[in-house]
Amino acid sequence: MTELPTSDKDFFPCAALIKEIGRGAHGARALSREVAGALYAAMLEARVSDVELGAILIAYRIKGETPDELAGMLSAAHQHLTPIQAPAGRGRPVSIPSYNGARKQANLTPLLALLLARRGVPVIVQGVRADSGRVTSAQIFAAMGIAAAPSSDAAAQALQHDNLAFVPIDVLSPALTRLLQLRSVLGVRNSTHTLVKLLNPFTDANAVRLVNYTHPPYRDSLMGLFGQFPDLAGGDILLARGTEGEAVADTRRQVQIDWMHDGQSDVLVEAARRDLDMPLPPQPDSLDATTTAAWIRALLNDPSRIPDAIVRQVDDIVRIAQRPA
Repeated sequence: MTELPTSDKDFFPCAALIKEIGRGAHGARALSREVAGALYAAMLEARVSDVELGAILIAYRIKGETPDELAGMLSAAHQHLTPIQAPAGRGRPVSIPSYNGARKQANLTPLLALLLARRGVPVIVQGVRADSGRVTSAQIFAAMGIAAAPSSDAAAQALQHDNLAFVPIDVLSPALTRLLQLRSVLGVRNSTHTLVKLLNPFTDANAVRLVNYTHPPYRDSLMGLFGQFPDLAGGDILLARGTEGEAVADTRRQVQIDWMHDGQSDVLVEAARRDLDMPLPPQPDSLDATTTAAWIRALLNDPSRIPDAIVRQVDDIVRIAQRPA
């Protein structure tokens, strides 16, 4: 087992750890939860040199993270959040991560959040403000007149009044934001892009988290993470393959949804293929934020037009959020 390096508050030596994780997909070895957590905390606190930081991020990009490593990193990430107080007496709050946006399909994450809020469920959508080449939830919310919360306290007030708040990750955690932004420097995503989708942004540990993954192997890693480390799986987790990386249901097909709760895992919804003879559900004429916002408003005014997959998703989330703790 790799030992935790001796460090001080200003510098975290990484050479020995890079030697372990930087030997490629087949030669690298995993770090323990404790060591991975300490390393990631140092990265968040800017106690790792730029050269070592780049090496670590690329090493994990190639090697991938084990459940133990994800557990250590996620614990460290939660220590660098400013959490949000959910309103009392309205069932458990729901967290929807939104870090990908739309490229080929309309981004309907704001529709999902607004429908849940209408049903009385407090909902936080947390994510990036913008992403080059994609239409983000932040941009769609802005087109609908829903401003990003400037602080966690402001988000709590929005939940109290409207059951809904969009909270940029730079408000929740400047430290995580700095690591996310290294994508523009390195050209590829890093471990932080996975971790932000796993966050519980609430002070309430019994929240409901929608967690999505982009590639099937990540399902095994995430099932392992929350199965092995129940301290990180507090509340309920709905795990499913994302729609272009977003947690909203795919209107073209039904993906499998795993429900992790009370120390166990169940298949909440089985995957189902779409009948090829059936027409595809309608989409907005354009993916831009203004057009998508107008289309969402039209669906809210005429709920009969809401795609069946999203109706089912809302019903499932409401049922889970309102079940006894």
